[in-house]
Amino acid sequence: MQWILAATEQPPDWFIAAVKQYTPASSGLYAAQLLWQRGIQDSQQLAAFVNYQTYQPASSFEFGEEMHLAVARLQQARNLGEKVAIWGDFDADGITSTAVLWDGLGQFFQQHTQLTYYIPNRLRESHGLNNSGIENLAKQNFKLIVTCDTGSTNIDEIIYAKQLGIDVIVTDHHTLPAQRPPVTAIINPRYLASVHPLFHLSGVAVAYKLVEALYQTLPNVPQDALENLLDLVAVGLIADLVQLKGDCRYLAQLGIQRLQADFKQPPTARRRPGVGRLLELCQKSGDRPTDISFGLGPRINAVSRIQGDASFCVDLLTSRDAKHCNQLAEETELANTRRKSLQKDVQAQVAQKLIQLDLSTTSVIVLEDPQWPAGVLGLVAGQVAQETGRPTILLSTELAGEHTSTALSKQENRGASEELTLLSSNSATPVATTEGTSATHWLLSTQHSALVLARGSARSINSVDLYQLVKDQAHLLHRFGGHPYAAGLSLPVENIPLFTQAINQQLRQSLGSTELLPTVQADLKVTVADLGKELFLELKLLEPCGMGNPVPKLLIQNCWFENAWHRNQQDWQGKKVQYIKTDFDIRDDSTKNPFPGVWWGHYKDELPVCKSDCIVELDYNSFKKRYEIRLIAVRPSSNSELNQQHSTQILDWRNLPTPNSPLPTPLLILDECPTSWDELRIWWQRSLYNHQQLALAWSKPHLQPPQDIWLTLVGIAKYLSRTNQLVSRTQLLDKLSIGNQSLLLGIKALKYCGFIVTRQDLYLQISQNSQKISPHLVDTAVTQFLAAVSEEQFQQQYFSEVPLSTIVALVNRPLN
Repeated sequence: MQWILAATEQPPDWFIAAVKQYTPASSGLYAAQLLWQRGIQDSQQLAAFVNYQTYQPASSFEFGEEMHLAVARLQQARNLGEKVAIWGDFDADGITSTAVLWDGLGQFFQQHTQLTYYIPNRLRESHGLNNSGIENLAKQNFKLIVTCDTGSTNIDEIIYAKQLGIDVIVTDHHTLPAQRPPVTAIINPRYLASVHPLFHLSGVAVAYKLVEALYQTLPNVPQDALENLLDLVAVGLIADLVQLKGDCRYLAQLGIQRLQADFKQPPTARRRPGVGRLLELCQKSGDRPTDISFGLGPRINAVSRIQGDASFCVDLLTSRDAKHCNQLAEETELANTRRKSLQKDVQAQVAQKLIQLDLSTTSVIVLEDPQWPAGVLGLVAGQVAQETGRPTILLSTELAGEHTSTALSKQENRGASEELTLLSSNSATPVATTEGTSATHWLLSTQHSALVLARGSARSINSVDLYQLVKDQAHLLHRFGGHPYAAGLSLPVENIPLFTQAINQQLRQSLGSTELLPTVQADLKVTVADLGKELFLELKLLEPCGMGNPVPKLLIQNCWFENAWHRNQQDWQGKKVQYIKTDFDIRDDSTKNPFPGVWWGHYKDELPVCKSDCIVELDYNSFKKRYEIRLIAVRPSSNSELNQQHSTQILDWRNLPTPNSPLPTPLLILDECPTSWDELRIWWQRSLYNHQQLALAWSKPHLQPPQDIWLTLVGIAKYLSRTNQLVSRTQLLDKLSIGNQSLLLGIKALKYCGFIVTRQDLYLQISQNSQKISPHLVDTAVTQFLAAVSEEQFQQQYFSEVPLSTIVALVNRPLN
């Protein structure tokens, strides 16, 4: 594993002093360094980041006309006494979204009679709408469906609902279709600019904004305070690993306070007794974001993994019946216990198979076993990818039939986030999810006869675009879907050897000489003497942590471990779970006092017996009432040379004005956002050859919706054909803000739309043709152009936010 220590930049004295106002018990230096590194660099930003009371949240009606349409349709349903159905999803974001709408809309519609909810079965159905469920609602005379955390791309199902007399309001945060779906309203932050404070909302936060708009429109109707929904919003936001920026951070801060306040009540007085009991079972108190990411989130997700049907989780989160909620919480805990055991079993079997692989010649790990349960394969694949530094695909064989064709469907496309929530608790590096931001593709099999399929999950590392890797082998697959970090797929068993060979060859060719190694970045260097309450409270200033603001990683050098012991975890009934945790004390020469720590999923014998370096996270264990470290990575001190050399040769000026201060060495400035790692490597090699520092100076792109870009291109073509003017390729690229490949597909689509494009030296001439072209060919060509632009924009978005540590690790051969 490659270790990287983040290049620390000393913040100005005025900034350290400003931070210290929020950390009176300590110097504030560590927090100031982290905040400065993470782009919080002025007093106004600092105040809004730290103190939610100074933050001005965005109005729900910033969703524009769509929100007005949604509220109007809900008012109509209320006035006419129509029946309304909430259509949710089975992961933590989907369950909490459903619960928010159930409680929120329940203030305006009679629950159980006028209002109901539906959660698809994970093992029998997919994410999103399905026709059989819609038919069932139509038979019960429902006239309106409100989706949450799903539905944006369910075009066919939305049309089918309309045919049955059911209107659909979509609330979602995933991939947008090329054209607005035929819905009454669609509330999706992906329609907003990427810099908008609502852009990163998860499904539960979008659902909350709808309820908020209804509360504001009909203020005299609700009997319950809107703020009482915020604890559910915090659970969904943090469990879904969205970027906690803007309103996301604000809502999470408010929600965690609500969660903590309710837990402090006597069990019989709690507003959400089910949440309280679940926190008790996982030995948490609700006051930390990690209580959600390591406690509540995985448990809610475990229910559908083990049982398929997670509908009762909505009752668990919303019921006021303490006895009933206790039973549901205990059932949820047992499902999570079962998930842990299954995951541990599969991990052990995968480890045995890994021994037989030569990792020096393996770029993508592909393993298969007929007995592996599909529900935990994504979790294990992610862990293997983290530990080996290689994309990992785990497959389980089954007989294709009705179950396969319905259950796989769109399930793996956007169901990875709940798995990544679990992985982030033990991973060496933060696990990112770009769910819903990139192109998605499904290959539908034309074979109707039964065949033996392998079905499974894939997880990636660092910069490897797993979706593209899998997509390029589509001819070997039965179905697939996903995004750059996670994918789901099925393929005939006989294709596995060829698929394995092809995908490995493809990645080797794209990486060139770059080695695949897992990386972990430390943010700060500390000693054991630094650990404790003061440092914890200082670092707590950054909470809630999440995507774009990860939990601080601390490097401790020349330390050693004492009093190490491991044991199996126990469930709430006292039964052992096959899931190991090692407890230890850590010491170094800075103090005579040891400090406690834990290492999840590892045995005590794995700790080095010599002086070591380790990377840890500092935490507070509310169950044991103590501060402790969570061990992330460890190695003997003899290997402690950290890769700082190259990190200091790359300056991260992204999204910042270029400094004017003189620098001791000439700079090579890259001010245009790259769209591939190969392009970035070329610049890196050029800087090394010329003995220059490389400054990454591009800004976050202001992206137009692909559909608008297409309309602009058509408008340009019409104007040029009418005026007989010429245009250069560069002019088109600049005007449209797209790349060469997208432009070529755009020109191809223009030809299908009746334009003639000819070349004259360095210019293009565009004229119109009256020849009739098949509408199908036009639609296909335009769809290809829109998909290419979407993929290109995703890459631009990715490179504007990817951590510098990942860039350093990927552009050069790691130091040994």
